[in-house]
Amino acid sequence: MFQRINEDIQSVFERDPAARNTLEVLTAYPGLHAVWGHRLSSFLWRHHLKWLARINSHLSRWLTGIEIHPGATIGCRFFIDHGMGVVIGETAVIGNDCTLYHGVTLGGTSWDKGKRHPTLEDNVVIGAGAKILGPITIGASAKIGSNSVVVKDVPSGATVVGIPGHIVNTSQSKNEGKRKEQAKKIGFTAYGETQDSADPVAQAVNLILEHLHAVDSRINLIDGQLKQAGLAEEIEELPELNVVELSSGSEEIK
Repeated sequence: MFQRINEDIQSVFERDPAARNTLEVLTAYPGLHAVWGHRLSSFLWRHHLKWLARINSHLSRWLTGIEIHPGATIGCRFFIDHGMGVVIGETAVIGNDCTLYHGVTLGGTSWDKGKRHPTLEDNVVIGAGAKILGPITIGASAKIGSNSVVVKDVPSGATVVGIPGHIVNTSQSKNEGKRKEQAKKIGFTAYGETQDSADPVAQAVNLILEHLHAVDSRINLIDGQLKQAGLAEEIEELPELNVVELSSGSEEIK
């Protein structure tokens, strides 16, 4: 028992740089208190003292703002940072070394008595406000972005963001430098300029920027050939197209 308590305390120091000393962790970390309260509730629940287990769980929720059903299964070194508003359902299973932030829900989507809450494998990190719903499995070392809503299985090591949650690809494009150059040229701060941003919308924007770069290069090539052919002056005399934004919000070409 004392070894488990020591592991819990050390997990706080490892994952929260604001933790300064053991006394502070013991007295001022509701996530830690909620986990310890759950262990007592779980013991009572497994020994068929279900009413006492629910009462203890209720008291823990009142003290910490964290609701963990006594029937939930939680592994070692589980850390809830901040904690307010966390809800963990009855059939949820949480592996070792997992981390949850405030506002996370491990909820069910069915009124059936069977397995209806998520399973988190080891080393999963779930950001603030995320909702993991249904009897799905979040693979080991997966990361769930803040405020995401996840209703499907997530493979190990994946990163999920968005509503509904989708897996993002964090690999860097070989054309990243050209994309940034084009974005700077047209005065646009591209989503793709953030190295660790790989949302599908950002990827679509990146493709547009790459296409613009290719079109720009071809126009420069054609312009150079026209100048060599002596046609550049005739091209410059053509009328320019002006795009005027109307008050109604539509666009008209004059």
